[in-house]
Amino acid sequence: MNNVLVIGSGGREHALCWRLAQSPSVAKVFCSPGNGGIGEEFACVALASHAEIIDFCKKERIALVVIGPEQPLVEGLADALAAAGIAVFGPQAKAARLEGSKGFMKELCKNYHIPTAAYGFFDNVSDAKQFLEGKSYPIVVKADGLAAGKGVIIAQDKAEALAAIDDMFSGKIAGGAQVVIEEFLEGEEVSFFALCDGDNAVAFGSAQDHKRAYDGDKGPNTGGMGTYAPLHFFTDALQKTVMETIIFPTVAAMKKEGCPFKGVLFAGLMLTKDGPKLLEYNVRFGDPETQVLMARFEGDLYALLLACSTGRLAEAKAAFGKEAAICVVMAAKGYPGAYEKNTVIKNLGKAGTISGVKIFHAGTKKDGGEMLSVGGRVLGITATGDTLKEAQARAYQAIDLLDWPQGFCRRDIGWRGVKGMGEMKN
Repeated sequence: MNNVLVIGSGGREHALCWRLAQSPSVAKVFCSPGNGGIGEEFACVALASHAEIIDFCKKERIALVVIGPEQPLVEGLADALAAAGIAVFGPQAKAARLEGSKGFMKELCKNYHIPTAAYGFFDNVSDAKQFLEGKSYPIVVKADGLAAGKGVIIAQDKAEALAAIDDMFSGKIAGGAQVVIEEFLEGEEVSFFALCDGDNAVAFGSAQDHKRAYDGDKGPNTGGMGTYAPLHFFTDALQKTVMETIIFPTVAAMKKEGCPFKGVLFAGLMLTKDGPKLLEYNVRFGDPETQVLMARFEGDLYALLLACSTGRLAEAKAAFGKEAAICVVMAAKGYPGAYEKNTVIKNLGKAGTISGVKIFHAGTKKDGGEMLSVGGRVLGITATGDTLKEAQARAYQAIDLLDWPQGFCRRDIGWRGVKGMGEMKN
């Protein structure tokens, strides 16, 4: 039996802890730093540095570390763990540049003929602005580095694009002093996941996120207000195309570049009229996509992630159940802007008794006997069902039992899937 440490504090990490704990090979799951909900089920520990994490792993005989967020990956936590002889799921820093630098990702696509949007990559304001001459709109302006989900601007006209360039180079929008400007792609957007061991890759499911804050895809962009899977329009043939034209070439390219990729490739895809194109890569599981992936996953997650870490993925495969899954994010009112903290969430226990429902915590902390909201995205009410409509109904039934006046959610998560499945039956 093995002990596992999950790094992170969100709903993604709660879902990973939950599924890892179901592995017959896992004795105990730790999480650092965790959150209020994770702490009710697993052991949360505060580890502030790479050295503290390594010492803890040695003391607790951790067999595998699973790194949730992108920041510690870009900062080289996987490198430090590997150097200490500790198995880790997640890419080393050089490979994490696929997310840490949009310019690196786009140049890799160009050099290895991986389908993506046409683009320009710039390290100064004047060249970036000059590139806009004669371009059609909307156009997409991206900060090169990590920007906490706020580094992508879809400019509707030239004035917006010029302002975005100024904001990025001035530091008003985080992400470093380089920008990518690319064509706006149209089509259906998909979050696609593949597990990699440096040489091999296996598909690990897909989901569709709802980025806008309010019903009808209105309001500001967020980190994600909900997800659902499976996707009626993402066929086996499309998945095969994505693996052959995007994922496999990326794995081969990264190895050739001297930075083999071990971990999960999270490909943001646009299904255009010309076929699937890569919008961006993330080098970790998505949030809230992970919640529906874990709800549908069947098998030993520990064995699968360890196979990625140890280069044995050729022996493994990923399987998902036939049930549909949906995750509805409950956020603090005001999110993604300013919001109140330390508000009390009641009736979590009652809401969690609905058949097929699991509530994953993100921005929560436990204070005595009360669960408090301390973040923007606070809960991920996740439900499964024989159909997406059934899963959707269960999730909202659970939400309606919660007593949290300071929270809100979209009431239409999964609408594309429900509508699409209805059309397929007609």
